[in-house]
Amino acid sequence: MNFKRSCGVISMANERNVPELRFEGFNGEWDKKFLGDLLEIWSATRVHKDEWKTEGVPFFRSSDVVSAFMGKDNIKAYISHELYHSLSAISGKVIKDDVLVTGGGSIAIPYFVKNDDPLYFKDGDLLLLRDVSKSKVNGQFLFYFFASPRFRKYVTSITHIGTISHYTIEQAKTTPVILPKIKEQNTIGNFFRNLDDTIAFKKQQYEQTVNIKKAMLEKMFPRKGADVPEIRFEGFTGTWGSAIFGAKCDIVRGGSPRPIDSYITTAVNGINWIKIGDVDKGTKYIKRTNEKIKPEGLAMSRLVKRGDFILSNSMSFGRPYIMQIEGCIHDGWLAIQNYSSSFNTEFLYYLLASERVLNQYMERAAGSTVKNLNKDLVASIEVIFPQIDEQIVIAKYFSSLDTLIESQQEELEKFQNVKKACLSKMFV
Repeated sequence: MNFKRSCGVISMANERNVPELRFEGFNGEWDKKFLGDLLEIWSATRVHKDEWKTEGVPFFRSSDVVSAFMGKDNIKAYISHELYHSLSAISGKVIKDDVLVTGGGSIAIPYFVKNDDPLYFKDGDLLLLRDVSKSKVNGQFLFYFFASPRFRKYVTSITHIGTISHYTIEQAKTTPVILPKIKEQNTIGNFFRNLDDTIAFKKQQYEQTVNIKKAMLEKMFPRKGADVPEIRFEGFTGTWGSAIFGAKCDIVRGGSPRPIDSYITTAVNGINWIKIGDVDKGTKYIKRTNEKIKPEGLAMSRLVKRGDFILSNSMSFGRPYIMQIEGCIHDGWLAIQNYSSSFNTEFLYYLLASERVLNQYMERAAGSTVKNLNKDLVASIEVIFPQIDEQIVIAKYFSSLDTLIESQQEELEKFQNVKKACLSKMFV
């Protein structure tokens, strides 16, 4: 579909009620209304907690709507079909194209009803919004209107600071909405629905690959008590060797010059200062630092080089990172050095990330109030590993999975950013 830009500054009180981004073929200003002028808005007949079931008709509460809004459908309460029919005879049934909206807690979070399957909801917790005429408000458009930054800003403005937030029927009725004719609403609603479908598909692809990697880390490294993996590449036979990790490498702790602020520098001869905050979420390599320290701080710290491993001894417990730069580490890090005679670098990364190794960390740290790693604990774990040529093949396989995961994550984030931008620009 083609977009066109509209001029003017957009806000809830925009003098020219047109969005910044609009589909071609539509023009003219949008109409400013109140939701109560367009929709029937009501709540449900009360269901007592002792009437909740573990199966039957889904019973939505505000927490369920918030979870669904975040992409985590997780219904925990149900009511019997008999109770559903008797209550629906009083309150009316929830039907396709209705919008449920949270009335308490995280207020005014929407849920779009996609079908006529039986569904009931908690009174006061949720409000139901319906265009009885089927000609004024498209339900999908309304759902995305509630998700738009402009509306979220409005919700913040009516929230009472210092009290539990509520979004009541009266507040919903007096909520201002600027909207186009139904045909343009349909187009906008369909656009966002298709975008959400794409995001869900991309997320599913990403999660499937992440799960494949997790499963293969368990199957391509021997389990506890075994000396061969469950799955192995063709051409490799024989048992894997085992050793105490500290006998195959050097494990050292970092150090911090103090007071550290006295050693931070922007000079060109500064040494990279590697902090926990320099680690990007889900990354494999340390490629940059935000700060440097003066050369004289080196004597009180620990220098790590390209190819060395570092482990956080508290945060992200035991997660390995490979250095792609040289720098100094503080005492919140452990470094693994001089391992190349026994391990391929990439293989060692996946070995250290395997369940067998991580479980050993947890077992050895069991009983501690705060589970921290130290060099003696890491040195004491048993590692089991094949010859270098098999290590290289295994590492290439997992590296290719990581490349695919990174690509899928980037693709997912791209569509999520498109949605975020469009929610900001396609509503008034």
